[in-house]
Amino acid sequence: MTSNSGDSGMAALKLTDDQPKGEGAAPAAKPDKKAKERKDQKGAAKSKGEKQPQQAKKKMGEPELIGITVSKSEDLSEWYQQTIIKGDLLEFTDVPGCYIYQPGSYRIWEYIQEFFNARIRKMGVKNCYFPIFISEANLQREKDHLEGFAAEVAWVTEGGKTKLEKRLAVRPTSETAMYGFYSKKIRSHRDLPLKLNQWNNVVRWEFKHPMPFIRSREFLWQEGHTAHLTEEEAGKEVRQILDHYAAIYEDLLAVPVVKGKKTVNEQFAGAHYTTTLEGYIPAVGRGIQAATSHCLGQHFAKMFDITVEDPNQQVKEGEKREKLYVWQNSWGFTTRSIGVMILVHGDDKGLIIPPRVADIQVAIVPVGVTAKTTDADREKLYDEIKSISATLDEKGVRVECDFREGYSPGYKFNDWEMKGVPLRIEFGPKDSEKSQVTTSRRDQEGKSTIPLSDIAAEIPKLLGTIQHDMFTKASDEYAAHRKLIREWKDFVPNLNQKNVVVVPHCATGECEDEIKKDSSGHVEGQEVDVRAPSMGAKSLCIPDEQPEEIGEGVHCINPKCERGAKMWVMFGRSY
Repeated sequence: MTSNSGDSGMAALKLTDDQPKGEGAAPAAKPDKKAKERKDQKGAAKSKGEKQPQQAKKKMGEPELIGITVSKSEDLSEWYQQTIIKGDLLEFTDVPGCYIYQPGSYRIWEYIQEFFNARIRKMGVKNCYFPIFISEANLQREKDHLEGFAAEVAWVTEGGKTKLEKRLAVRPTSETAMYGFYSKKIRSHRDLPLKLNQWNNVVRWEFKHPMPFIRSREFLWQEGHTAHLTEEEAGKEVRQILDHYAAIYEDLLAVPVVKGKKTVNEQFAGAHYTTTLEGYIPAVGRGIQAATSHCLGQHFAKMFDITVEDPNQQVKEGEKREKLYVWQNSWGFTTRSIGVMILVHGDDKGLIIPPRVADIQVAIVPVGVTAKTTDADREKLYDEIKSISATLDEKGVRVECDFREGYSPGYKFNDWEMKGVPLRIEFGPKDSEKSQVTTSRRDQEGKSTIPLSDIAAEIPKLLGTIQHDMFTKASDEYAAHRKLIREWKDFVPNLNQKNVVVVPHCATGECEDEIKKDSSGHVEGQEVDVRAPSMGAKSLCIPDEQPEEIGEGVHCINPKCERGAKMWVMFGRSY
């Protein structure tokens, strides 16, 4: 191991006196350039109740702090805001709840797109695009569906200076926008299955507590809409998609999820049933809905008259076959996944991005270069670093060489750590003499060395180890906070210990509502802030993997309920 690693700790988070303040400075080191813009954004957001990240405070004459200035455990909200802004993932706009996805976050989204597209194309799904605007008449064709989104629908009432005769909805989801087309497109059972998917944006306007990526007015997603001849075919696809969603979380984002089915109370408006992935945020001990795949049944098919003749019916010559309504599915995966990844993996230094979705997997930082280093020696060292980069690039590793002048190695280390780059390589004169590189994993403390001759094989292997270890750590933590509870007296205490609970339940909606109320500490006439620890627990899902059989005579966890338990249901406080 080498000791030429430069400065560390909080001192490395400060600009040195000789660091450039203008062109060529690190993005994270230029808060002054955006001061007026952020001030304007803060003012606009303040009136709408959207919280902006605090600026680091400094004493007169003290260099600017560029690192994360709050602890994740002490102030999760402020930590999160600083992490996504200073990590160059997202920027605020003057429209609260609408954000700029910077290349760092959009690249993660592109990796998700590439991963998912490869899988759904094998299933015969084709990508397409439908308009963002939906006529009011079309949206209102399905009453139950509209009621599920009514409070969140944004409406366009004017075009230029002309008031529209009929207002248009900005899509909150596209069932009603697409199914008129399905009715025209599907004329025979030979047109089935029809499987379309679109990558788009949607707008859901009404919310109380905006949180970038997690809960915003505009977000990005994919929405798949398919039509099938039978319920069995539709059901098979619902589960295939849920498996692909789980693979995105677990194989790409290194985030563990629980597969299950939503209770009737929590399922998608207008769905026959809803399957779901449920994640867990350790910092607050809450569950979070990660993705959903819905079997819509024949509900929309009846509304939009999407029918085919029964191909299996035996008829006499001249007789017509009976018409069948098709079975439909819809499924969606959103940029919320990026927020979940940040909340699960990030630490007090900032982001920790899993290697498979990191735009930069390895940052190479020159070390040991001083004022006494000759131009020739510096050039030789830089050429060696470029050679290391080329070797890794040939192996498919995404590498960035940090040749920024005027910044200490310690500053660069902290800058790359804040941005979550999975692996840092340090290379200086001492490393060159020993024909080695020094490595530092973002997910762990400590440093190691690798011989130069082995980097082509060892660095990709190390990135794979980091990916595996990140998932294992998060999975173990989720498992440790998923408690099997049999008695009501243990229900709330376990919630307060930042757990989700799996309990015997009767599977009725009224009982769910009662549990949510009784576990909230709600006082009549007093609204309980949904962000507060005292918020009630709701059903998250009926886990596919039931912990054990519900035995004869097992009662529902709710002591006020006189019904017997039918299944194990996971409850928790939720985002």
